[in-house]
Amino acid sequence: MHSPFAKDLSLGTVLLVDDVPANLALLSAALEPEGYEILAASTGAAALNIAAKAQPGLILLDVLMPDLDGFETCRRLKAQASTRDIPVIFITARNEMDAVVAAFRAGGVDYVTKPFQTEEVLRRVETHLRLAGLNRELREKNRALERRTAELTAEIQRRENAETALVQADHRLTVFSDLEATRGNIMGLVGESPPLKQLLEEINRLRDFANTSVLILGESGTGKELIARAIHFDSARARAPFVPINCVAIPAELAESVLFGHVKGAFTGAIADRHGCFALADGGTLFLDEIGDMPMALQVKLLRVLEDGRVTPVGGAEPRKVEVRVIAATNANLAARIEAGTFREDLYFRLARYTISAPPLRDRRADVLRLSEHFLAAFASEMGKRPPVLSDEAIASLRHYRFPGNVRELKNIIERALIESGGKTIEPGHFHLPMQIESRSTVASVPLKGGSLGSLPLNLADAEEVLIQRALDETQGNIAEAARLLGVNRTRIYRKLAQIESPTS
Repeated sequence: MHSPFAKDLSLGTVLLVDDVPANLALLSAALEPEGYEILAASTGAAALNIAAKAQPGLILLDVLMPDLDGFETCRRLKAQASTRDIPVIFITARNEMDAVVAAFRAGGVDYVTKPFQTEEVLRRVETHLRLAGLNRELREKNRALERRTAELTAEIQRRENAETALVQADHRLTVFSDLEATRGNIMGLVGESPPLKQLLEEINRLRDFANTSVLILGESGTGKELIARAIHFDSARARAPFVPINCVAIPAELAESVLFGHVKGAFTGAIADRHGCFALADGGTLFLDEIGDMPMALQVKLLRVLEDGRVTPVGGAEPRKVEVRVIAATNANLAARIEAGTFREDLYFRLARYTISAPPLRDRRADVLRLSEHFLAAFASEMGKRPPVLSDEAIASLRHYRFPGNVRELKNIIERALIESGGKTIEPGHFHLPMQIESRSTVASVPLKGGSLGSLPLNLADAEEVLIQRALDETQGNIAEAARLLGVNRTRIYRKLAQIESPTS
């Protein structure tokens, strides 16, 4: 009988296992014309090896064989994950009931007695191959369903977590920032440098303009949120909420809900009506940090709210009137983003009614020591310790460092130094700085090896300063390397830098 299905089967490989060659030949002659690919083994051990490597669609297995009989071979096939799902049909001359029971207990799916009819074998092979294919497809669909269920469960959990965060938004949104504000002393913005004084003048200038939106520009770590807080608390809105939001940190699919709120049932996980940040900041200030990274679709909706003072919750129909001052901040080049089409020009002009630049710490060198002492006192108080002092060498290394991470980097450096010093005097080695010190243009550049030394000052102290600075220039500010070039201990360089900073000491 020619099977109408065999050539369409994706698992058309059959492994024949029998220790009698004539039986293998007889089965092959029956199956090969139907389009099945035939593999053969004469022992149970060989069958296990071939099945693991070739992964046949079905196995026809004799019971009576030397060494491993068919029952034990089948049990071992079912014990291995790689061959567990291959259907096994026993073919044997034994037709006793206990043999049939043993075959099914070993893991077989069917039992054919010898002498067998060719058509009967073909029907059973075809049936069990097709069943195996359906079972495999069902398992794959179940695995896909399990994956999708896990994804949906995780999505629901994430939305529920976001919902919980919104329930407590009036507290959670500001907890971290409040702590940072305390450490940063926002009411004083620590320091006396000219750039800081100019910044304070601009903040003071805004005191009587509590409705004017402000755009704060500056590098990461320059304290843009502290500036925003200072503007808020130095205005008529000081008693109203200050709500800070980082535009990068909001999940894209929840951004509109976070800003404008939502009604119950607006999306999966929206189990109740929730106010957005505009509603929470009503009467006060909403601080939008990293505004340059806000998605374009959300920029359109933000512009509409800024223009008409109304927010419509996600899934809602009735807009709500809000009276909110918006202060935005970014470290991005908004002009370039406007040119690239990733930031709306009309939104920029709506936000930048007054622009403030946050000065980088490298332009506030005179504030480094006061900021360091301020952070030392704050962290020591949190740790229940007395603030330690900074050695002259430590002060010199801080003043010469460029601080690419600005005030935030300084704060982290001071906290680690306090921990490593154990409350004792803080030395340069507690800072772990790259020590990339800026060159001083007022110092002459002279070669360390060879060439004329005529340009060196005759005063020994001045000559030492020139040589140290030249060594620092050649090593890109690496004090350890400069000390090696000069053949001195690096402590000597720290001390010289401290003397340069404080010539009267």
